[in-house]
Amino acid sequence: MLQYNRINNLVGWLVFAVATIAYVLTLEPTASFWDSGEFIACSYKLLVPHPPGAPFYLLLGRIFSMFAGDPSQVAWWVNLLSALSSSFTVLFLFWTISILARKLLVPAPARKSVGAAVAVEEDIIVEPTLGQTIAIMGSAAVGALAFTFSDSFWFSAVEAEVYALSSFFTAFVVWAMLRWEERAHDAMSDKWLILIAYMVGLSIGVHLLNLVAIPALAFIFFFRLKKYSNKGAIITMVVSAVILGIVLVGVIPGLPSIAGWFEVLFVNSFGLPFGAGVIFFVVMFIAAIVWAVKYAIRKGNRTLHTALLSFIFVLIGYSSYMIIPIRSNYDPTIDENDPENIVSFVSYLKREQYGDRPLLFGPQFNAEPIDQKEGAAQYIKGKDKYIEVERKIEAVYDSKDKTLLPRLYSNQPGHIAQYKKWVDVQEGQKPTMGQNFSFLFNYQMGHMFWRYFGWNFVGREGDIQHSGVLWPWEGNEGLPERVAESKARNNFYMLPLALGILGLIFQIRRKQRDAFIVGLLFIFTGIAIVIYLNQPPIEPRERDYTFAGAFYAFSIWIGLGVLALADFLRKTLKSDVLAGGIATVLGLLVPGIMAAQGWDDHDRSDRYHSVDSAKNLLSSVAPNAILFTNGDNDTFPLWYAQEVEGFRTDVRVAVLSYMNTDWYLDQMKRQAYKSEPFPMILENENYRQGINDYLPYVERKEVAGGIDLKQYIQLVKQNHQALQIGDRSGRTYLSFPTKNFFLNIDKQAVIAAKAVPAAFQDSIVSQMRWTIKQGGLEKKHLAMLDLIANNNWKRPVYFSTTADNSDFLGLENYLQLEGLAYRVVPVLSRDPEQTGYIAKDIMYDNMMNKFSWRNLGREDIFYDENYLRFPANARDKYYQLTIEYLKAGDKATAKKIMDYVFTQLPDKSIPYDYYIPPYVVPLYQVGEQKRAQEIVNVMSARSDKALRYFMAQSSMFETEIRINLFIMQQLIQVARQVGMTEKAAEIEQNFMQHYSQMGR
Repeated sequence: MLQYNRINNLVGWLVFAVATIAYVLTLEPTASFWDSGEFIACSYKLLVPHPPGAPFYLLLGRIFSMFAGDPSQVAWWVNLLSALSSSFTVLFLFWTISILARKLLVPAPARKSVGAAVAVEEDIIVEPTLGQTIAIMGSAAVGALAFTFSDSFWFSAVEAEVYALSSFFTAFVVWAMLRWEERAHDAMSDKWLILIAYMVGLSIGVHLLNLVAIPALAFIFFFRLKKYSNKGAIITMVVSAVILGIVLVGVIPGLPSIAGWFEVLFVNSFGLPFGAGVIFFVVMFIAAIVWAVKYAIRKGNRTLHTALLSFIFVLIGYSSYMIIPIRSNYDPTIDENDPENIVSFVSYLKREQYGDRPLLFGPQFNAEPIDQKEGAAQYIKGKDKYIEVERKIEAVYDSKDKTLLPRLYSNQPGHIAQYKKWVDVQEGQKPTMGQNFSFLFNYQMGHMFWRYFGWNFVGREGDIQHSGVLWPWEGNEGLPERVAESKARNNFYMLPLALGILGLIFQIRRKQRDAFIVGLLFIFTGIAIVIYLNQPPIEPRERDYTFAGAFYAFSIWIGLGVLALADFLRKTLKSDVLAGGIATVLGLLVPGIMAAQGWDDHDRSDRYHSVDSAKNLLSSVAPNAILFTNGDNDTFPLWYAQEVEGFRTDVRVAVLSYMNTDWYLDQMKRQAYKSEPFPMILENENYRQGINDYLPYVERKEVAGGIDLKQYIQLVKQNHQALQIGDRSGRTYLSFPTKNFFLNIDKQAVIAAKAVPAAFQDSIVSQMRWTIKQGGLEKKHLAMLDLIANNNWKRPVYFSTTADNSDFLGLENYLQLEGLAYRVVPVLSRDPEQTGYIAKDIMYDNMMNKFSWRNLGREDIFYDENYLRFPANARDKYYQLTIEYLKAGDKATAKKIMDYVFTQLPDKSIPYDYYIPPYVVPLYQVGEQKRAQEIVNVMSARSDKALRYFMAQSSMFETEIRINLFIMQQLIQVARQVGMTEKAAEIEQNFMQHYSQMGR
């Protein structure tokens, strides 16, 4: 036994080492796109990230960040947390498979009674033979390494995200439960259950995905201690669902919600100080727990005692959440939702800012509300009590418009159009139950789960969003370069899938109960999550990382597939040792192929542009600027650059979507490093939750021609009657009476602030006049108008060029392009071809001298769609700068700019995009005819091939089709402009062919 355990531990740690080396070698050295920048910044300084937070992850991230020699290394060390979490996940997966594999090969331990007075059961351990040991180790190694190099898990292993650590907790609790199963009759076996409860509690502080493993754990318990019966299985399923509900609803938001109720009662009704209700609840809750534990001990009730201790340890693990309100009370620079008191903390935990989706029963997308009702009371902390704010209005629908499992629920126009692509939904007709299930099986399960499953165990077509599964028989003939040459095009030849199916069949034949447990784990971490998420038909990116738990479960079957091979070979070779060895070697080919195919697209070791793009944006603005951004990738890397590396902390990054909240506007009015507070005159009482959330347009003829912006903001501040309107319930709201605004300009203040280059100072207007296009002002728009009205040009105000034009508030003609950001200036531009005008000298200095493009010229580095969007945007701005110098007659500088672009962002690594065709004309003008012709020839051939391919694929590639049609239109136009008439005619002929095909 000792020998087997040594081998099991040694091989397990060897697999761990392989995984660690792979992940460290492919680790991203800085903050990647999406949430990583936020998590690294919040880990480094223990800030408050987006709800529901990940406090235990932040604590571990903070520890890892302390090993960094300087701030630029912090990201690598926090990323290492994910790498090591993933490696330990692989380790515990190895030991899980070895336990399950041993149960398949080695007879179950017999039991004998020992002891004279009391009958005590003792296991008689059966030692595996050498051949069995080889097969077991090979099985565990193959399964663990297959998961190591699976597409989705590898992706999360090399960046700062919560999914790697969450997977570790899942792997640990499954392994621990199997260890408990081996020792269930020991006197001290309950310690394993308490350890599992503690780990579940800790996992809450990372991500909730680990909780869905509870039903599988419950059935391990049931199969070990109870004689099987259908009734017992049903009871086990119900009990596991209750436990899951207690943790998910009763503990996580439930206990803080009760504490919040007591807090509001004690403060508002009893007049006690803040915190009295929370203290009372905590004292009473602890007293109740202590009494219950003593009661269980006094009665000798082991089950109750173990359950209570497990509950206590869940709470101990969950207590990591205390870091959220503690840190929030210090008003850190990132303090999302400001959860510094129990009321806001409960809202934070419930993720109320994200809204909700119907799950089991609810309305469909075309349901019309028949009434509305007020939701539960909502409170915010006031000066001496909690203030009830405007209650959320909830729509009431006729029961006839509701259905079970509503999948077609979103009434957003873009979503409705996508629904129609998946389901034959007719205008004005209520979707049937069959259509809802059709969308569930075809899109939510088929496209958003089984497609990802295929990516991991069959093959992946490429990196374009919605790319499908690559089957072994599919070649590269006729594929566009974007697909055929993608590093993300990985073919596993279905070997992982085939081996996994073999393992599943083998386990079902030998150990049906264990197969049921693994299957339950697969279903609850895969199919159940699909049903729970109820995903809309449009997602901003692929969501495969959500289902890593299901891929973990299938990797168990991949490992057990080696046992199936060994069993087949044993019958032929008549040797357990030889059969186990050959099966292991054959099995190792599977993770070997996965590693070889996936290495180039998962290797991020030299990728820096996520942070470079953030620094380039920050370098586009003047000192002490206010920069409006939009979206995760437009914001989180900036947070990282400022919070971790201390880059341009004089700039105030203002996230437009967050500016619809009172807590964020409060933060903007505080000092942040070198950045001064927002120069706003509106106070919290003017924009707190429920106040001025939306100001509808209600025209008043007396100001139809325009209203002074400063006067309007003052009227809002005064809650002036002239702006008030009422609804049927008698509540009053503010409105805006005209879409036409003007602002008088102090020209000397503009010049003193150096807001406008000297060449444009004579063009400064005495009065800015503009028209707002929106039918209503959101809170963020009100804050922006306040800022523009009362800033008096003391601080530069910018919009990121990636921001939505609708957020410009009609100021498009008063914008000055200085790089990757537009500056609001009192200079009127009337050029209909572009937004605002270009300050070419400032823009040249920013983009040619201050920007960084590390490694974008290396074609051996994989850049996915998220990375390619930012160089594309920059190419457009370099083009605009080129044209501006050509207008000025400076061909030399124009050529220098274009040479710089094609050197720093070459086609070999950053493929030509739809911003490249316009370069053809200026290239001709500066004598670069060869390069211009090459662009036309290369891009026309690519687009023609791409259109032939994508038009034969799913309608999900409509975006790719439209982009390539647009590219061909551009190429036709520029080719004619430069005299390439024959080429233009050829492209036009191909374009018309594709366009007519699209119409059909």
